[in-house]
Amino acid sequence: MRCARPTRTLLALSVAGLLLGAAGCTSHDDAPTVAQLARSSADSVDVVAQQDPSARSVAASRALFASAPGAVVASASDAGAVRDAASAARAAHVPLLLTSDGGTPSSTPSADAGDDGDRVAAELRRLGADWYQAEGSVAVDTDVPEQDAPERGDVPEASDASRAATVVVSDRRSEAAAVATAEAAGARVVAMPDGVTDPAAAPDVVSALHDRAEHPTVLVGSAFGDLPDPQWTVRAAESGWQLPHGGQRPFDGHRYVALYGAPGAPVLGVLGEQDPAATVRRAEGTAKEYDGLGDEPVTPAMEVIATVAAGDAGADGDYSTELPASTLEPYVDAASDAGMPVILDLQPGRSDFLSQAKRYESLLAKPNVWLALDPEWRLTADQVPLQQIGSVSASEVNEVSSWLADLVRSKGLPPKAFVLHQFRLSMIQDRSSLASHPELDVLIHVDGQGSQPDKQATWKALHQDAPEGVHWGWKNFYDEDTPMLSPQQTMADVQPTPSLITYQ
Repeated sequence: MRCARPTRTLLALSVAGLLLGAAGCTSHDDAPTVAQLARSSADSVDVVAQQDPSARSVAASRALFASAPGAVVASASDAGAVRDAASAARAAHVPLLLTSDGGTPSSTPSADAGDDGDRVAAELRRLGADWYQAEGSVAVDTDVPEQDAPERGDVPEASDASRAATVVVSDRRSEAAAVATAEAAGARVVAMPDGVTDPAAAPDVVSALHDRAEHPTVLVGSAFGDLPDPQWTVRAAESGWQLPHGGQRPFDGHRYVALYGAPGAPVLGVLGEQDPAATVRRAEGTAKEYDGLGDEPVTPAMEVIATVAAGDAGADGDYSTELPASTLEPYVDAASDAGMPVILDLQPGRSDFLSQAKRYESLLAKPNVWLALDPEWRLTADQVPLQQIGSVSASEVNEVSSWLADLVRSKGLPPKAFVLHQFRLSMIQDRSSLASHPELDVLIHVDGQGSQPDKQATWKALHQDAPEGVHWGWKNFYDEDTPMLSPQQTMADVQPTPSLITYQ
């Protein structure tokens, strides 16, 4: 497997001074971020994700009704009865409760019902119900009498607190009882798209939660039981920030074409060949060449080198030139105005990735700013750039990903991409031990240069025994690839198709 160091990056040794003075601007540290502007509802998110439909119907009732004069009961297995019961529950402004079968529910206490025995009977008691209406063949072991629901005008409406809720259902058809209960309570109901289980990947859900950020949220559906942190998911959605093609999850249905380089340094990549506004236009033009070449929409992006491996130790002795955040801000701001994500790339020399990442916390606190680690330039205390190809341990990568995930979660930010550059297996040691976080989408960016057979061999080698769930990126070099692939060739020849394609 052959891949040399990128020639443009080697020239970093002679341009450190240029970079330090490039593209300065006034700091925006005092500007409010999306997370600061968004209201948190972390204490008002209920998850109704029990596997049993009867248990879910009772949990939805508990989440939406403090009390009710009655309820409508139907068997979960009788679709016709559930439809009739849903209409009756909406008309009477009361919950719809399901039994697990068509007969009398078991009177044996369950985990959902506790010591009260049957969950439906227990819920009728909790509601303070004076009656229940049965649809289809059901029977409830309760002292509450069975009768038809009163006319609508005779029934008080649900409480103001219940009416304020936003109810997200995984599927309207399978969650018909919860939908009826929510609409009976006056809640706003929004359904997930088919096949999507992560609210961050559902544009309409993100919009609804943003529009109703001051209201409590209820997530209904067994699929939501797999959400690691529902409260953060809802809080991030409430910020309202979305990718240009919708949703917040970076690599769920999205592809990016990015320009790579450092501000004011053309020798390090095409990003540095023009000012921020022109970089935006060039990135848009490059990405446009990929339109129609795949099933996923294409978004232009930037990958900006924030710390540059240096040929001398420097005042701090780490062989890395750390650009001030103020130098990077014009690119971040221009990209943000254009709806583009920005990836900050770290080349730490003898420093460590976490120390350098923390330097840019103010930028990483922005929703469109992501992070990349470049292990080629992570050196030990006795190494010097250009004399060795560096490497990083999985434990150090995990320290960075944990810190970044904590930042995302604590500030209510949308998920971020976490990019790991690699063109040799040795560059990320013990790669199988890389940690995963719901706040981050991990992408391995294969950034070798040279002949296409060599690049393809590297691509295939790095895919072997890769961690489950990672995404993949590919780099095209204008000068060093022999030849550089066209957009059509990149999409056809690089398989699986990369989620991130950068140009240097």
